Amino acid sequence: MPDVPSPSCGRLEVICGPMFSGKTTELIRRLRSSTGTGEVASICFKPVSDTRPGGASIRTHGGDSEPATEIDDPRDWRSAMQGRRGGLPRLVGFDEAHFFGTALVQPVRELLAIGARVIVAGVERDHRGRPFDPFPELLCEADEVLKLTARCARCGGVAVHSYRLSGGGDRIVVGGAESYEPRCRACFVGGR
Repeated sequence: MPDVPSPSCGRLEVICGPMFSGKTTELIRRLRSSTGTGEVASICFKPVSDTRPGGASIRTHGGDSEPATEIDDPRDWRSAMQGRRGGLPRLVGFDEAHFFGTALVQPVRELLAIGARVIVAGVERDHRGRPFDPFPELLCEADEVLKLTARCARCGGVAVHSYRLSGGGDRIVVGGAESYEPRCRACFVGGR
């Protein structure tokens, strides 16, 4: 399985799972490991709407971080790279992809068309268990999918859901442990 895309086609890697499953940790690991593969022109994007601490970086719940460029709309990826050395990127990461919604699909396709390796990380299901855009499309197009799990906050089992503790009826509420916890299927459905 090649880690470096050919000049004529890119590679899409999707990292998904519930809150606290290590998605950003894995994204950072892949971004850092690429430095030895010749993918020197790399960039990571994060949504401006992710207002948690970290500023212009992606940050794990454990405090590890990596520089990132904040963008409001992923379709503006080219303008976000203005003045950047190294030309078009060979490796592009998108963290918290669920905040971008379907607007992320076309930029990913554009990047793949220029031969970039694209790594997308995010929660693929909302707090109700419904698919989060852009994941239905990106999962179908991915060359590799890594589906992570967490430990259920209630029973200690394998958690595949993000249960929202507070926040009302809005589909997207930015938050961490104060707002969400990972839950297994039984504890998620039971709401206990």
